[in-house]
Amino acid sequence: MQIKWARRIEELPPYLFAEIDRKKNELIKKGVDVIDLGVGDPDIPTPKHIVESLREASRDPANHRYPSYVGMPSFREAAAEWYAQRFAVNLDPASQVVTLIGSKEGIAHAPLAFVDPGDIVLVPDPGYPVYPVSTTFAGGVPYPMPLLKERGFLPDFDSIPEQVAERAVMMFLNYPNNPTTALADEGFFREAVDFARKNGILICHDAAYTEIAFYGKKPLSFLEIPGAGDVAVEFHSLSKTFSMTGWRLAFAAGNERAIAGLGKIKTNIDSGVFQAVQVAGITALRESSEGLLQRKEIYRERLEIFCRGLEEAGIRYTRPEATFYVWFEVPEGMTSSEFSERMLAEAGVVVTPGNGFGDYGEGYARVSVTFDTHRIEQAAERIAKFRP
Repeated sequence: MQIKWARRIEELPPYLFAEIDRKKNELIKKGVDVIDLGVGDPDIPTPKHIVESLREASRDPANHRYPSYVGMPSFREAAAEWYAQRFAVNLDPASQVVTLIGSKEGIAHAPLAFVDPGDIVLVPDPGYPVYPVSTTFAGGVPYPMPLLKERGFLPDFDSIPEQVAERAVMMFLNYPNNPTTALADEGFFREAVDFARKNGILICHDAAYTEIAFYGKKPLSFLEIPGAGDVAVEFHSLSKTFSMTGWRLAFAAGNERAIAGLGKIKTNIDSGVFQAVQVAGITALRESSEGLLQRKEIYRERLEIFCRGLEEAGIRYTRPEATFYVWFEVPEGMTSSEFSERMLAEAGVVVTPGNGFGDYGEGYARVSVTFDTHRIEQAAERIAKFRP
């Protein structure tokens, strides 16, 4: 007997990074020295004071029971305090903050809360693959918003057809942006608020990288913009800021009704985040500056090392001012997939093909520098020698 798969997963393409892992592991089995710059998973350990906080909290039997579905009040209070300190945005922790099992969970569940079958969701292209996939799972229709180099990788709201805007109920935005590393300014965010208000659209802003920025840049929170609280929720992850990817801890903040919708989904689907992890998250948020500059300096150095390798190879790239990614153009005459395959086969370096992030990512590739600096140097040397 062959088990039947639901159509929603039968038609789903392989998850981008899972497919890359498969090809990488095939080469490793053959003895190839592979440098994997594919996934943005920080190699810098979680700061010791956060680990110690978890260790102590895990011993408390009160933390061994079911947690709150929407998060401990003390964690949500710490998140609101951090928002006030970092962005001068005041939030009610009881009604405007919900704890998430990583921001990916919240982003994936958002369409279940706000999208009916046939509704349109506006998604950035290129963008995080979870945006369109979660939309499809909810029965919605993802509509791509091209992120083009000539527009600074910002979507053009004026190019969205009126009939599409009328059917749209939600929009995903993500700045600082993955994969393009672009930053958004206040003017663009104001345009987004106006567009959302005019068309009755909920904006879900994925703000996972606001704290990973360089050269004096201080990325904005979408909620800083006047009127944003009426039309938006923002997802913040502790993963990238505090090297806590494996801990699965994040939160969403913003519009009260939207937060309630996410909370209702979570109440029916999961049982919340282990309380000891939330206690450690409180420590992270309240001591947010501890070691952050040092971690950012490591990423900045690695980014510059890799970019020098691209320059030696004659490959054009966008100078990253935020995130720990480099978004660069593949050599002329090659597709993103061809370049990625050749880099893996000929140089032993895993780079993510841009078309894995959407059709408008074709012609680009992305690397992450969340790996040992020496390995980044080796990868830069290998790519510097690459010839189409």
